[in-house]
Amino acid sequence: MVLADDNFSTIVSAVAEGLEIYNNMKAFIRYMISSNVGEVISIFLTAVLGIPKCLIPVQLLWVNFVTDGPPATALGFNPADVDVMQKPPRKSNDALINSWVFFRYMVIGSYLRNWGEGSAWPNFTVSPLKAGNPLITFSDPCEYFIVGKVKALTLSLSVLVAIEMFNSLNALFEDNNLIKIPAWRNPWLLVSMSASFGLHRLILYVPSLEDIFGIVPLSLNEWLLVIFLSAPVILIDEVLKFVGRRRRRTKLKAA
Repeated sequence: MVLADDNFSTIVSAVAEGLEIYNNMKAFIRYMISSNVGEVISIFLTAVLGIPKCLIPVQLLWVNFVTDGPPATALGFNPADVDVMQKPPRKSNDALINSWVFFRYMVIGSYLRNWGEGSAWPNFTVSPLKAGNPLITFSDPCEYFIVGKVKALTLSLSVLVAIEMFNSLNALFEDNNLIKIPAWRNPWLLVSMSASFGLHRLILYVPSLEDIFGIVPLSLNEWLLVIFLSAPVILIDEVLKFVGRRRRRTKLKAA
């Protein structure tokens, strides 16, 4: 630290800024690890279970482009936590990622899993769907995963993108909840999320891009399904944050 003057408030401001930079670095790592764990699990399980691939290579590249770029960069502009100067100093040998934080990464990443086999689902039926102009119908429900694979790939891709966008809100702060520190404290993150969603909608509704990415447009009901499956990732991490805060208070009292 280089002191510019002999004002004690300068030291306080410098320490606070240093903590803010450190926390933003952790936010970036939090987001990248938890999001990419989900991608790895989803691809790995499809290979192990022998079920149809949930994403093709160009779609996986697209996920990395729209989710790893803008939101991850925006997390570097996080404001300091409201209680950043009230927390006890960390030890020089403290791990950047402790066991509890790593557990949270695994829980959030695992939320992306898809399980099941069509022939084993009782009373499973599939409604006809449109892939461009043709109307596709299914005599056997399991044909949905072959003939209707393009729709399934589109839904998988959209759910993955949406979950990672919502997960970026989880990465804003390590322990504080979104009620205490709302997402609009970092407007750049909201802008980047909107841009990423906008780009994703672009490839869904521009015919030439649909062909490149092997996807089809989603209806309003299908978008509601995507949001319904994706939004709980925020609630899951809020519960884990609450448990983490309780664990830290217990340790402080015991000390």
